Amino acid sequence: MLTDKKIVVGITGSIAAYKSCLLIRDFIKKGAEVQVVITPAGKEFITPITLSALTRKPVISDFFSQRDGTWHSHVDLGLWADAMVIAPATASSIGKMAHGIADNMLITTYLSMKAPVFIAPAMDLDMYAHPTTQKNLELLSSYGNHIIEPATGFLASSLEGKGRMEEPGKIASIVESFLSAHEDMNGLRVLITAGPTHEKIDPVRFIGNHSSGKMGFALAMECAERGAEVVLVCGPVDLHIQHPRIHRIDVESANEMYEASMEVFPLCNVAILCAAVADFTPEQVANEKIKREGNNLVLHLNPTKDIAKSLGEIKQPGQYLVGFALETNDEKNHAREKLKRKNLNFIVLNSMKDSGAGFRYDTNRICIISANGETQYELKDKKLVAKDIINQLVEIMQ
Repeated sequence: MLTDKKIVVGITGSIAAYKSCLLIRDFIKKGAEVQVVITPAGKEFITPITLSALTRKPVISDFFSQRDGTWHSHVDLGLWADAMVIAPATASSIGKMAHGIADNMLITTYLSMKAPVFIAPAMDLDMYAHPTTQKNLELLSSYGNHIIEPATGFLASSLEGKGRMEEPGKIASIVESFLSAHEDMNGLRVLITAGPTHEKIDPVRFIGNHSSGKMGFALAMECAERGAEVVLVCGPVDLHIQHPRIHRIDVESANEMYEASMEVFPLCNVAILCAAVADFTPEQVANEKIKREGNNLVLHLNPTKDIAKSLGEIKQPGQYLVGFALETNDEKNHAREKLKRKNLNFIVLNSMKDSGAGFRYDTNRICIISANGETQYELKDKKLVAKDIINQLVEIMQ
């Protein structure tokens, strides 16, 4: 339930604004206190009188009241709320939020918000599918916002496709579930490694892999949102993350990741080793770009330090170690062997054989293997995969 939770509901100029009444009613029935912030365009679809009757609060739309000059502080709203839910969110408002165009009260409130933000897009299917809209949603997600994907169905344009705002009951359940689980990692300190490593050959070339870091970043955000202090040690990635409980350490090579992990782990309760660390590194690194001379180039490679095995050797009672395995054959046997050899509490297995899983995808399909058995999960968004992994971690720590 949402008893005593304070929720800002943002409404933008979409025909789906009528659904906001049902969303507000659900929040209030669950015990929440709701404050509505609506854009000028939103008031063309639903009246402030209706919204005020539901919330028993004046609806905020302008920076100050035209009647008496009362100032509406977006900063105070950002400090007051336990969550902000923008439903419906139009393509225009999504673009403004992504790029900080603070030309109305809703956007300034969003930019001042200290609490988690949930965004429920609503628009025609072509607008939603447009690369601009998708890029803006990716940006908002990378900033730590929660995107509640629209449903597929009949649209106001009389077309059918993806673009319908998710149903109010489901939005309310998502927010309720998030807030109820929010503090189950409170007081924990978690080390997470993410992304690839680059092993230099010369000043312009390196040995690497296709890891994007998406899974590790999703795990970092999940832990932080559930109350943990996170140290995110990541290799070279094109991802951004913003959360007051996430401290990011950027590294390049396997050795740099090893050194950072060994330094941080003794101060942590948990380490989740999600990075795709290179197993080998060049014996020698050329000081200048290697020129093409002759027909063959021979590189001598040395093994890198095994981060998981090293942390497993220094793991103390009360510490937990989670590893990852990406395999191409005999997957479960390889994962079980790694689980035992590296002193892990459980291991998360990915297979390159699974369509839509592995490097660079936004989705993943995992199997969690421990000494007590295994659990297979369906293909799903990596943010939901992160939730499954952390749920398993919290369960074994209890």
